Amino acid sequence: MDAPEPDTPFAAVTAQTTRFGRIYQTYLDKSTPYVAYRWSSTGALFLLFALRIVIARGWYIVAYSLGIYLLNLFLAFISPKFDPSLEADESMEEGGESLPTKEEEEFRPFVRRLPEFKFWYSCTKAIAIGFTCSWFTIFDLPVFWPVLVIYWLILFFLTMRRQIQHMVKYRYVPFTVGKAKYSNK
Repeated sequence: MDAPEPDTPFAAVTAQTTRFGRIYQTYLDKSTPYVAYRWSSTGALFLLFALRIVIARGWYIVAYSLGIYLLNLFLAFISPKFDPSLEADESMEEGGESLPTKEEEEFRPFVRRLPEFKFWYSCTKAIAIGFTCSWFTIFDLPVFWPVLVIYWLILFFLTMRRQIQHMVKYRYVPFTVGKAKYSNK
């Protein structure tokens, strides 16, 4: 398909969507340093969604799907970008050494598989989509919600137990308090 002529209506629509996309991206870029405000607004949106589900007494499949997706995002957020178990297997096959286990050995900083901003952005989009879906009756499927809650809790605890065992085995901590600050004495 050829590119649209500059004076066609399609080109005008494309120009407008491109303009709105740039404005949207500008606001996203400006929100980057305000971590607490971003997560507070996402938490408020999540509470609004939860309130909608509780008051409407429906859309449990939407809530369950959102819970599974958020769990998947959280696991990617606390997982290292380069899996130490795979690197350890490769280094053992090559006859090399494994990960550093003593203070004298090389320091490797923790690099997330899913950076914080992308984690926040994906969570916010998912909650907004879930909230929107909760207003359409086509997504209100009849289910016995306690089974979904129990299944999600079992899935959460088993997955987190496995992830914590992985963290302990390969000695990494996915959370940092922040950069060390030194004062003038």
